[in-house]
Amino acid sequence: MALRVPFLGRLSLREYTALVAGFTFVVFEALLHIVVALLPTPIIRWFYNRSRILFNSLSPGPPRSSPPQASKSDDELRAAERILKASDFSDLCRIYRYTPEEHVVLTKDGYLLGLHRLPAPKGQQRVGRNTSTGKPVVYLHHGLLMNSEVWVCLTDEQRALPFVLAEQGYDVWLGNNRFVVVSSFLPVQRERSCNNRGNKYSKKSIHSGPNSAAFWDYSIDDFAWHDIPDSIEYILDITKSAKLSYIGFSQGTAQAFAALSIHPQLNEKINVFIALAPALSPAGLANNIVDGLMKASPTLLFLFFGRKAILSSATMWQSIVYPPLFAKVISTSLIFLFNWRCLNITRAQRTAAFAHLYSFASVKSVVHWFQIMRNGAFQMYDDDTPPVFQVRSAVSAYRPARFPTNNIAAPVVLMYGDIDSLVDIDVMRTQLPPHTVVHCLRGYEHLDVLWGKNVHKDVIPHVLEHLECHACEQDAVPSVIRLDGRGQASTVSTSEHGSV
Repeated sequence: MALRVPFLGRLSLREYTALVAGFTFVVFEALLHIVVALLPTPIIRWFYNRSRILFNSLSPGPPRSSPPQASKSDDELRAAERILKASDFSDLCRIYRYTPEEHVVLTKDGYLLGLHRLPAPKGQQRVGRNTSTGKPVVYLHHGLLMNSEVWVCLTDEQRALPFVLAEQGYDVWLGNNRFVVVSSFLPVQRERSCNNRGNKYSKKSIHSGPNSAAFWDYSIDDFAWHDIPDSIEYILDITKSAKLSYIGFSQGTAQAFAALSIHPQLNEKINVFIALAPALSPAGLANNIVDGLMKASPTLLFLFFGRKAILSSATMWQSIVYPPLFAKVISTSLIFLFNWRCLNITRAQRTAAFAHLYSFASVKSVVHWFQIMRNGAFQMYDDDTPPVFQVRSAVSAYRPARFPTNNIAAPVVLMYGDIDSLVDIDVMRTQLPPHTVVHCLRGYEHLDVLWGKNVHKDVIPHVLEHLECHACEQDAVPSVIRLDGRGQASTVSTSEHGSV
């Protein structure tokens, strides 16, 4: 039985107001997007320069620092400037003298995914690309609306996990979801950023093009059934390794939880799964109005954004807005939606990282998350969704299938911030196997685990410890990792292992 007018008596006056305001904004933004697409580049540059002047006039100057602190701040600002100018993953790696490889995976359902590889330490380059390095393999996967660039867009290389892993003797791989798109917001690249619909790293399907709704018809289910296992299979085939270590961030952890729960054989290929800022079944958003509206009818997102890419106009805003101002807008949005203050991330790091933050994702994948939040269960996508203005009766004989995450056999390590609004660790532990290991990061929010100013002390040493602990499961064993009192990692040869 279905109620035809579900919002009467279901939403408050404030929620109705938010709904109308949301529609108005979407229409306004769509019109503005069309106007900007027709403007010549000099006009775009003018808007960009005006936004820079406005931001600088309204922003307080940086506090005075002692000479050593000032020097460190200047170094970070210079690094942030180089990161802002980097157009892709390779450019970001070249800043710190790493030479990446690019690989392409064809999934079983016909999509092409881009993989990046760091097979050697800084300043070194391998001759044979599609060959084994003989090193233990680590695979990193990004979160929602992200791509592989988020791992390497840090203003200090010792805080960039892939670079640290490469120096520690690992063969490092970084994955990308289907339809991930990356664009720089520098005005000189305006034409590319406004018109690039699809993906620089995972932009093709052999069945449909990015202008069709079918191209964007995917959810977390598809990541679990295809993207993660097919990427892992490709990596193991190239490296000739029996197993690899998986490190995920945010949705990258959810995709692994889902994939490992429905592919029992995949567990045999993972020697440890390290989940940074894990996402499984978050309670909801910090903003009660938006949270209540989306949970009442997750399919409202289809009404707002259509059935293709969500927030597809983000690259337009990036092309006309001064980077620090764009970073301020993102920071304000994070506070509004999640109550993330990002106090552990420096302003220079936010400006640099947010430039590489956004990548296209399907509206359906975000609808999937709101279905999970509404039902309080890590479930598969509910295809039996009612129309936008129709709600299924509370009493129903139908329940979407849940991912059986308790069946995961691979070793699992959770590293979460104790002030991360998306993590309820007590609920999460009930959904995971008993052998799950948990590390609490005091004073950390969600994005801090990736870009925080002290991740080289608080996060990376723990990651290295768990990788080394499980390295014996792989074909090769790296040097043993020793941590000093400040959390700094150093290595000793395997012949000295007995004295460590």
